[in-house]
Amino acid sequence: MASDLMLRRKWTFKAHGKQVVFVKHAKEQSAHVFMKALLWALYLPEYPELSVEIPVGDRFKPDVVALGPDHQPIFWGEAGKVSVDKIRSLVRRYRHTHFAIAKWNINITPLIALVEKAVAKYHRSAPFDIIRFPADSAERFIDEQGRIHVNHKMLEWTRLV
Repeated sequence: MASDLMLRRKWTFKAHGKQVVFVKHAKEQSAHVFMKALLWALYLPEYPELSVEIPVGDRFKPDVVALGPDHQPIFWGEAGKVSVDKIRSLVRRYRHTHFAIAKWNINITPLIALVEKAVAKYHRSAPFDIIRFPADSAERFIDEQGRIHVNHKMLEWTRLV
């Protein structure tokens, strides 16, 4: 599956009766696109209006986002590299937003400690998830038709509340 996709610039993925076209930008790694797609599929049951890479009126643009009736983010997903300053800035301003950071095939223990420290001084009412996608995620979770089959039980992840 992954080797077939490496050459294409647009990938269509499906999950839970919906589909999204993901555009792989020239300097973007394939793993980043896979993480965005996997995050989208992973949280789609909880947030049926989940969108990919849409502006939300913030200086930061989420990789995956769900907006509430007031057009404020109720879910914000980041795939790959995220700075501590960005985490602090987001959790300070969006205290009722469920956040998720996905990483590709790395030990997430140091990231968990980093996020715990970054969010410690803010009273929040929503969880913060940290997810590790294994190196073979594309082969394991995406079938030949582009359907994604993934859930939290299949992954290494932690929820901070």
